[in-house]
Amino acid sequence: MTERTPRDGHAPRAELTPPELRVLLAVCDAHGFTAAADALGLTQSAVSHAVRGIERKLGAVLFERGRKGATPTPAGERAAAHARRILRLYEAMAAEVRGAPDGSLTGPLRVAAFRSAALHLLPDALERLARRHPGLAPEVRVVRDVGRGTAGEVADGRADLAIATLGGTTPLPEGLVTGDLAEEAYSFVHPAGHPDPRSLPFVDWTENCSAYTAGWWSAQDWLPRATVTAEDDGTVLALVARGRGMAVMPELSLRDAPPAVQIADLGPGRPTRRIGYATTPELARTAAVRALIRELRAGRITGP
Repeated sequence: MTERTPRDGHAPRAELTPPELRVLLAVCDAHGFTAAADALGLTQSAVSHAVRGIERKLGAVLFERGRKGATPTPAGERAAAHARRILRLYEAMAAEVRGAPDGSLTGPLRVAAFRSAALHLLPDALERLARRHPGLAPEVRVVRDVGRGTAGEVADGRADLAIATLGGTTPLPEGLVTGDLAEEAYSFVHPAGHPDPRSLPFVDWTENCSAYTAGWWSAQDWLPRATVTAEDDGTVLALVARGRGMAVMPELSLRDAPPAVQIADLGPGRPTRRIGYATTPELARTAAVRALIRELRAGRITGP
């Protein structure tokens, strides 16, 4: 389906109300009008009527209707992302207007993070945040650091702030506000006490940021191509600990590495990667997001 414009040639008036935005998201999330109606406590005909009105206002077809339900079109996906972000701003506005006299913050705070950041950067920051603002309710989503990754959750309105890798080959979604939190070094890891660790198979995982290691990697004639691909960095560590391979891994992935894993410095030319945050320009101004960024920066790791 293609986007459509009114017959008079003028742009449509996209003045959607919050209830209309909620209907749009319910259909998008449920992939159907009947399921959306059940979730909203409405009739199926009321939801269908509302979606037709939304499409007229926006001048675009938002859903492909079929026997198996309703699938968002590209225009529908974009509309849903805007709807999530708009409704989140309503919540943020209410939370800030109701702010306690002592400056403490309340309400949800949605965070998306890749696995090692969720394990080793977020907990201390959230603990400090909870002491200062016990009324805040953080919600953490662990998202694989591939494709649009954690920043895509923010762009799509599913998270307020993402912890993301910055400066890689995959650009972040446009329009986000970013900032650095940490720089971490890569190290060579192998089974402790192994007489010849470089003879072991090389183990890697999909999320490993090859953009940060590519230049360094090409100069290392002792490193073979990966012959074992694991699900995540935790699985890589487990394989190395059991003597099944060697790996090159970033610092966060090596926090709490078991004693059976030996970590070796790769020297002054070792690769590093940047870890930062990403949020929207609107949410970057909210007190809750600013408070979380402060706590993340207070506990940042430092590179070489």
